[in-house]
Amino acid sequence: MLGCPRLGRYPRLGRYPCLGCADFMRYGWRAAPWIADMPAWLQQVFDWLDAPQPAASAPAPTPVPAPRSRRIAPTAIPGAGVFSHPEASREVLLGGVRVAYRLQRARRRTIGFTVGPDGLAVRAPGWVTLAAVDAALQEKAAWILRKLGEASARQRRQADARIVWADGATLPYLGEALTLRLDPSQQRRGMLAAPDGGRPVLYLGLAHAAQGAQIRDAAQAWFKHQARAHFTARLAHFAPLLGVQWRSLRLSSAQTRWGSARADGSIALNWRLLHYRPAIIDYVVAHELSHLRVMDHSPRFWDTVAEVVPDYGRLRQQLREQPAPPWE
Repeated sequence: MLGCPRLGRYPRLGRYPCLGCADFMRYGWRAAPWIADMPAWLQQVFDWLDAPQPAASAPAPTPVPAPRSRRIAPTAIPGAGVFSHPEASREVLLGGVRVAYRLQRARRRTIGFTVGPDGLAVRAPGWVTLAAVDAALQEKAAWILRKLGEASARQRRQADARIVWADGATLPYLGEALTLRLDPSQQRRGMLAAPDGGRPVLYLGLAHAAQGAQIRDAAQAWFKHQARAHFTARLAHFAPLLGVQWRSLRLSSAQTRWGSARADGSIALNWRLLHYRPAIIDYVVAHELSHLRVMDHSPRFWDTVAEVVPDYGRLRQQLREQPAPPWE
């Protein structure tokens, strides 16, 4: 028989076997390793026990409020609240706002929350009861609602920035509005010009009847070419200042990461950074190069970034608040 760290070899038997310890009944537990291997059927028992119990015949029990979290269909949600995950399996009321979220059981020791473009996702150990998940959500309600609001606002800004791929389309380039023009006479990949010193114009060697996908692909090829040249120059600028040496550059198309660095000196930078003004690009370049000295995000790492980009905090916030337009 498995033992309990607090109660010894033979834990007391109660409503939840071996879960009588107060340390085990609250959010943020530090469980014994064997609990992570608890069979799935035992979790089903816990979920069944977590359902409302039938009232005793006598004496009449004190009414207990119904749990705030309830199971819902993972498809359409009738009367859905403000925030709804497309793969939602449960729903909770947080600060008067109904939030439909995806609950996933995982081999971990604590309850984790992730707020992304789809909404709220919760990962919980298999031995955590639904009541404990609900309590953890209530405890973090303010943070969850704030992050959901920020994600929703970001999606609206991205929708507003959507590019219509046609002659005369505009998109940001180094923080400025760039106009696309189709010019069949152009033989090169693309030519950037600024007529009369005004707004920059990118001339693409495509027929006026070109399809949207053709225009997008031609513009993307030009952007990637420019991104490699710009990133290489900035890496060469910051590396000596930080006392590090980078060995290779890879252009990334990731949707959620702007860059990465490996201990061997290889750097990856998202080509869509070219939408942002040069100061923001410099922050990301310095960020990744700083990882060649400190491979984490400790205070020492941020001190390293500040050596070459003192206002990195402001630039980092701007990068978060200004989503790049989707290339679709």
